[in-house]
Amino acid sequence: MRKLIPVLMALLLAACGFQLRGAQPLPFSSLYIAENWELGAMLRRNISALGNTQLPATPQEAQAVFTVLGEAREKHILSLSATGRVREFQLRYRLAYRVHDLKGREFIPPTEIVLVRDISFADERVLAKEQEEGLLYRDMQNDMVQQVLRRMAAAKIEG
Repeated sequence: MRKLIPVLMALLLAACGFQLRGAQPLPFSSLYIAENWELGAMLRRNISALGNTQLPATPQEAQAVFTVLGEAREKHILSLSATGRVREFQLRYRLAYRVHDLKGREFIPPTEIVLVRDISFADERVLAKEQEEGLLYRDMQNDMVQQVLRRMAAAKIEG
């Protein structure tokens, strides 16, 4: 009976239609992304891995153009100790972008994504906390790329 329960649970889960979210193809046959920024390079790598969208060298060759309107990293104090020392920070990573063609059609209008992470702080571990902050920003960049890809996959192209 104990061996039968996990098998039944697996069958029920399979029968409900549950499926892991996979990579969605982009609706653009070609997309221009400028390479002169770190997130752009990550986005290009991920799109190349999908394999269905070309990444031309110039915007004139592309069906759609990914334009960054702004990118910012922010660090705000969340809490202080009784002695006035910082105990927690909030890290924010903002990206504003749009996807359009050279004829003026908007596939994705100007959009801003904001990611937030909290980090504790200790004066005696400054170097470790700086490294942790760098890792959190890198993790936020990866999350940002995935969110941008999901939003681009959901974009509607008319005619």
